[in-house]
Amino acid sequence: MPIKPLSERQASCLHWAAMGKTSWETARILGVSESTVNFHLCNACEKLGVRGRRAAVVTALQLGLIQPVTA
Repeated sequence: MPIKPLSERQASCLHWAAMGKTSWETARILGVSESTVNFHLCNACEKLGVRGRRAAVVTALQLGLIQPVTA
């Protein structure tokens, strides 16, 4: 079963999650509400077939949907 592509906002929320940011911090960075960030993360999890933020980040990295964090 092919993975549905992530929306730009879903990928952005996963990027900030990979950077170790909380939903609250990500919301402040993106200028949206915390519930909006959680909505996008939940939808990303559903598209990736995983449960939880960490699993979504790992899967998105493995599939090349987000770029690895470099210092």
